[in-house]
Amino acid sequence: MAIELKELTSSEENYSQWYNDLVVKADLAENSAVRGCMVIKPYGYAIWEKMQAQLDKMFKETGHSNAYFPLFIPKSYLSREADHVEGFAKECAVVTHYRLKNSPDGKGVTVDPAAKLEEELIVRPTSETIIWSTYKNWIQSYRDLPILVNQWANVVRWEMRTRLFLRTAEFLWQEGHTAHATREEAMEEATKMLNVYADFAERYMALPVVKGIKSANERFAGALETFCIEAMMQDGKALQAGTSHFLGQNFAKAFDVQFVNKDNKLEYVWATSWGVSTRLMGALIMAHSDNNGLVLPPRLAPIQVVIVPIYKNAEQLAAVADRIRPVVDRLRSLGVSVKFDDSDNKKPGWKFAEYELKGVPVRLALGGRDLGNGTVEVFRRDKLEKQTMPLEGIEQYIVSLLDEIQDNIYKKAFDFRASVTRNVDSYDEFRSEIEKGGFLAAHWDGTTETEERIKAETKATIRCIPLDRKAEKGVCMVTGRPSEGRVLFARSY
Repeated sequence: MAIELKELTSSEENYSQWYNDLVVKADLAENSAVRGCMVIKPYGYAIWEKMQAQLDKMFKETGHSNAYFPLFIPKSYLSREADHVEGFAKECAVVTHYRLKNSPDGKGVTVDPAAKLEEELIVRPTSETIIWSTYKNWIQSYRDLPILVNQWANVVRWEMRTRLFLRTAEFLWQEGHTAHATREEAMEEATKMLNVYADFAERYMALPVVKGIKSANERFAGALETFCIEAMMQDGKALQAGTSHFLGQNFAKAFDVQFVNKDNKLEYVWATSWGVSTRLMGALIMAHSDNNGLVLPPRLAPIQVVIVPIYKNAEQLAAVADRIRPVVDRLRSLGVSVKFDDSDNKKPGWKFAEYELKGVPVRLALGGRDLGNGTVEVFRRDKLEKQTMPLEGIEQYIVSLLDEIQDNIYKKAFDFRASVTRNVDSYDEFRSEIEKGGFLAAHWDGTTETEERIKAETKATIRCIPLDRKAEKGVCMVTGRPSEGRVLFARSY
């Protein structure tokens, strides 16, 4: 009965419900009492911590340091950069008062009208404005540059339609904010961080991504150029997995951040910002998982190996525990995270289903017969395959197996993306093919008008202009105007 309670809606039957079921039943997250917000449960947060730790290491290896800036932003700051305020105005939560008092009927509380703020505060939707107001105090000379700062924080964007991990009113992320003396340095930083994100996605998330540039219509509010990594989910929809923005001098001018250059002349600072969020959790789930539950790449799995003892009595459990303890110790010394589940309140069959649901990459099962034979049953989550192996030397085999599973999960996702990526040349073909999902590479005339028409008529957007696209003269599939190369379209999350 316990196993039945964990059953998921099949992804073929209802992909959206499958996703929601999986997030909740695998104990990743749940909706909170606050509309549009989520509670990230310990197992889900453990995965995020693994992501966070690896990204933080990569940021520091590229010269960045962590800092923290206020959650609250004066409303006047947001209005200093016109494109920025227009881009975020509809999503802002606003603080107007700072105190409550007992209501007249004595049955609750009400806002104290005498505690109205002189200037309303915006709950951080993103931090460019508060950070650049601070940088004004930090930067006087070219000797103060570059500033390479990252912040791990929460942000609030008042979304009307929410979905766990993919779109919530409050979510966790990191946001890098850097300041540079030249345009070239800032552009180099923006592309460097794009490559860091792509490297993380492919090496750790086992998620193949397309690196590209956003169209002007899809660009971050206040940026001159937005670079992105785009991933393909198993239902044929794209997901923006990370962005890196070249901000030019827009925010430096908005907050009058100038420096004395080497020629002793005043110049505005050049800026970037870049970020990924807990949306990556959604990408991880949708790119790899199946109808049995999560499929986690070993490099991000909180538990890489679980060991389930099979026993009839306490004496047999003690014998299994004694035999497996050195294996656990050796695996941990090799950097493998291991759980030996000797809890006696759940049967082995329930445990097998539970760890399968939670995507633990490798499961070992060991019973009395295995003790006599010197063997152990090894189950790999990615292929749902099991085999009996000699217990002697199993540690090195598992280390190799984890690498093999990581590579296999990536290859499966890569092959799937390749199978749903195709060229289209006419708008009629596009409208037909977009119903099948996937990436469509098509010629576009470069105009916002054409882009908006395609979106209105097909619900597909330009995901990116790939950085590695081939120069290929053609004509726009909609207008017949000249095009220098294909761009990637898809329906998206």
